[in-house]
Amino acid sequence: MAKALSGLAAKAPGMIKGVVDYSTPKLNTFWHYARVELTPPTPADIPKITTGLQSLVKSAKTGKWKQVTVKEAWLNTLITAEIAFWFFVGECIGKGSIVGYKV
Repeated sequence: MAKALSGLAAKAPGMIKGVVDYSTPKLNTFWHYARVELTPPTPADIPKITTGLQSLVKSAKTGKWKQVTVKEAWLNTLITAEIAFWFFVGECIGKGSIVGYKV
């Protein structure tokens, strides 16, 4: 048993170096996209947001949503499901359990 632990202790620095070498590029990519995508909107983004919302309302009024392809409809469904999923995960984290609130 002690021999196995000493062998593991001898291999640990090499294993750690391998993990660091493997994960460094992936973490750099993650941090690059996190800085770009996870920042709050700036005041310069507000006109783009209002234009997008106005075009969304306009397309809802004109019935443009009826003219989407199956591929676009499926993609919209997946995006809606993802948003709902993250909302429910946040709710579970916020209340501290999967089961309902204590009333």
